[in-house]
Amino acid sequence: MRLVKKLEKNGGSPPVLMIIAALDEEEGIAPSLVELKEILENPAYLVVDGNSTDGTAEVAKKMGAEVFRQEGSGKGRAIAQAIKRVNFDLEYAVFTDADFTYPARHIPKMIQILEENPKVGMVTGNRFSNSLELNAMKSPFFIGNRLLAFAQRLLNGVHLEDPLTGLRVVRWRILKNWEPKSKGFDIEAEMNHRVEREGYQTVEIPIYYRSRLGKKKLKLRDGFAILKRIISESL
Repeated sequence: MRLVKKLEKNGGSPPVLMIIAALDEEEGIAPSLVELKEILENPAYLVVDGNSTDGTAEVAKKMGAEVFRQEGSGKGRAIAQAIKRVNFDLEYAVFTDADFTYPARHIPKMIQILEENPKVGMVTGNRFSNSLELNAMKSPFFIGNRLLAFAQRLLNGVHLEDPLTGLRVVRWRILKNWEPKSKGFDIEAEMNHRVEREGYQTVEIPIYYRSRLGKKKLKLRDGFAILKRIISESL
């Protein structure tokens, strides 16, 4: 089943689709959607449920989001399946997490940058700023992100301070015919390179980053999968 809602401009605002991959995020999905609804003008919400064992899907449906259960597991698969389900025109896809870590207030500015700069294909939220909560990023993940940023700059020509951020706004024309190879958390690295290969620039803006609600899914072993993806993208 594919999405059937056609987005129209609302008061001059461009058609926007929110894509949220969620796995056992019952605690964070409601406040995440509430905040998004307060900030954005009539976007569509597509929640990809990664076969949650809690009430994530039910809560999202009650909040008015369109929800579908993904086949298989992994964030990469979730995003790939979400892209395939869209059968209407839109301007931008917004990606964020369901754990309430990324404040929605940054998204309008990110969309504005894309509206004003046709050479920019993606705007991402940079978590590594003075507003970063001390407990929000544990040191092993911080160090790993820095190493992977260096690897992607060296091997893929992607110059981002925070290449693995989960908050990003992307021009839909870049994504609509894309068939990601990533299965898991390596999807962000592959998306970065996709934008680069399509001839667009990526702009980072500093964002506030909160401690997550619920259990963290990212493991240190995922870093090796991300590095493998970066290497494969360079071949």
